[in-house]
Amino acid sequence: MNFSIQEQDAKTSARFGVLATDRGDISTPVFMPIGTYGAVKTLSPQELVTAGASIILGNTYHLYLRPGMDLIHQSGGLHSFMAWEKPILTDSGGFQVFSLAKLRKLSDEGVVFKSTLDGSEHLMTPEISMEIQRLLGSDIIMAFDECPPGDATRSEVEAAVVRTTKWAQQCADYLEENPPLYGKASTFFPIVQGGIHHDLRSRSAEQLVPLADVGIAMGGLAVGEEKSAMFDILGTIDELLPEDKARYLMGVGKPEDMVRAVAAGVDMFDCVIPTRNARNGQFFTWNGKLNILNGRYKDDFSPVDETCSCYACQEFTRAYLRHLFKLNEILALRMASLHNVTFYLSLMDRIRTEITAGTFASWSKEFLAGLEENSD
Repeated sequence: MNFSIQEQDAKTSARFGVLATDRGDISTPVFMPIGTYGAVKTLSPQELVTAGASIILGNTYHLYLRPGMDLIHQSGGLHSFMAWEKPILTDSGGFQVFSLAKLRKLSDEGVVFKSTLDGSEHLMTPEISMEIQRLLGSDIIMAFDECPPGDATRSEVEAAVVRTTKWAQQCADYLEENPPLYGKASTFFPIVQGGIHHDLRSRSAEQLVPLADVGIAMGGLAVGEEKSAMFDILGTIDELLPEDKARYLMGVGKPEDMVRAVAAGVDMFDCVIPTRNARNGQFFTWNGKLNILNGRYKDDFSPVDETCSCYACQEFTRAYLRHLFKLNEILALRMASLHNVTFYLSLMDRIRTEITAGTFASWSKEFLAGLEENSD
């Protein structure tokens, strides 16, 4: 695998790059739809390809619980199991250290989780996380890290940095001794922690960059801290992370946040927002968010977004989609999810086009101003 920068914006830190993998090239900036259990909710692999997806995300912890590693390994890995031929990045389970804080016990060895299914206890260590991701056949294997919440004290964040570095080295050592399965190469992304503390971020990056071959992630952001604090940290990304590595901002986000993060030098994103908000009737458009359950759309026979190429916008009206949502019809969830994922991927394509044309700075300013003005 390798990462190469094709174009660099002259007025910002935005970059257009290519992440080359054995399962296909990934143009960056890129958004990765989330398929926690091996499926992006309501959407088929073919629909994702049509929408423009070049990589999706799966979750180590949840796939370990269901359906389990024996079954996935028997099927030939996650790609074969879910009929997805393009790359997959897997979250190591480190985010569950944050999200399942009430259901886990944390130590230097690893984390003991109580299953969200039946309450049974399961130990996750750096080595176990790496082995699960090997069995999944992940193309991008994420380090097992400690992700502290946004309101953690400085001493708690500092302890997380120490533990994250220790675990990242254990992860790298394990992968060095245990090569990938299924005949495809993989790469390892360490995860920089440090909360909103510049010195801790700098320390974490300095310790982890030597473990990064192709890319490196920024974790522990968008976990409850003020958004201004997140962008304050992102403003130093060129100083923290090497230019020749792909930079992955985990768990972000909203369209406006991704555009701003691209300007700061971020290359990769993932978030549940497009599909989660879709299931609540919220559509993302070039003119801002549209909440389909609003009464104004009852007799609106225009498409959600006339510029969108997705099936929902090409075939259905706002009035019809609102009707489906009022009935809790499954087709409503599918069409909204398809539209939002298509929009997010189209947004990344537009960003790459603007970077290549040298117009990203002016375009992004207009785009952000339009979102503020036009959303429901």
